[in-house]
Parts: sequence; structure tokens; C-alpha cells
Amino acid sequence: MASKPPVAVYDACVLYPFHLRNVLIQCAFDGLVEARWTDEIHDEWIRNLAANTPALPIERLIATRDRMKAVLPDADVTDYRHLIPDLRLPDPDDRHVLAAAIAGKAAYIVTWNLKDFPEKDLASHGVASQSPDEFLTGLHATFPDALISSVKRARHNLRKTMPSVDAFIDGRQQSGLKTFPVLLRQNIDGLI
Repeated sequence: MASKPPVAVYDACVLYPFHLRNVLIQCAFDGLVEARWTDEIHDEWIRNLAANTPALPIERLIATRDRMKAVLPDADVTDYRHLIPDLRLPDPDDRHVLAAAIAGKAAYIVTWNLKDFPEKDLASHGVASQSPDEFLTGLHATFPDALISSVKRARHNLRKTMPSVDAFIDGRQQSGLKTFPVLLRQNIDGLI
């Protein structure tokens, strides 16, 4: 890879949905992005997913978190809490995510909640927020072949319930991604 991968904090809202998490983690595992997160971010997506899906055992979610941490050990940001009091965001409860980005030397916060991370509050810290759609589309622009291969591996991670390529792409679209599924359809042969 000629370009250096971006460093990005994955907000809890992008780790919550399984299929998006699968793609984002695979991209990080494949070296297309240097992912960052904190235990606080993990606690948030696990807590919300457990509350919204009572039949899903919390132990399974914790095991998922532990596997993520095992395959991406450099993603954990730990020394960030001291930054929180001096940060300003529309929702003070989101300051921990920006603090993790600063401490983790991330250029991006990947989140669905863009309004919670306005440019005016992030720019002075050298951080920008991007939707997962924008972020994945940007990765494709920088690493087109590698990104398609990574998404193919993400699809193949679903060994027990591997969807057809069309169903896999449809699933990305149903999860709110708009531009990225179009790119996947343009590269459908690479996903087989």
C-alpha cells in the first residue's frame, strides 16, 4: 500500500450494528485503517445492543468485544480521560470520544451522529467526523482493490449465514449506507 492508512475512532453507534462492525473491523484488520476505541465506547454499544436485543446474551457481546481487542490490540486508547474536562461538544457525554481521538492521534471519528461532532469543535484538535458511508467510500478511493478484497473477506466471515453478494450489498444499503453500496455493485465480481 502506497498510502498510509488513516487513524479513526469508531464511535459506539457504528460498532452497534453487526454487519457494519464486521466490515469496519475487517478493514482495520487488513490494515486499511488504524482503528481506535476505548472500553467506554465498547461499554456503550454493548449496553445498548443488550438493552435492545434481550435474547442476545451479554456474554456473547463481551466475547465479541474481546475478539475485537485481541485481533486489533493497538486499537485500545486508555490515557484519554484527563482531556475530557477541557473539551466542548453539543452533548457533553460525547467528549470521551473526542478525547479518545486526540489521545489516539486519530484524524477521524467515524459516527452516524455527525451533529454531535461539529467541525467547529473538532478542527482545532486536528479531527474530523465522517459517516461510515463517507469513511468507507474514502477508503475505496484510496485503496480500491484492497478495500474490495477486505469487504469480500467480511462477507466470507459470515460462514454460517453467508448471504449472496446481492443480499450482502442490500444489507449494507438497509443499514443506512448509500454511496458505498453503489461502489460495491460496481465491483461485484471482486466480492464473489
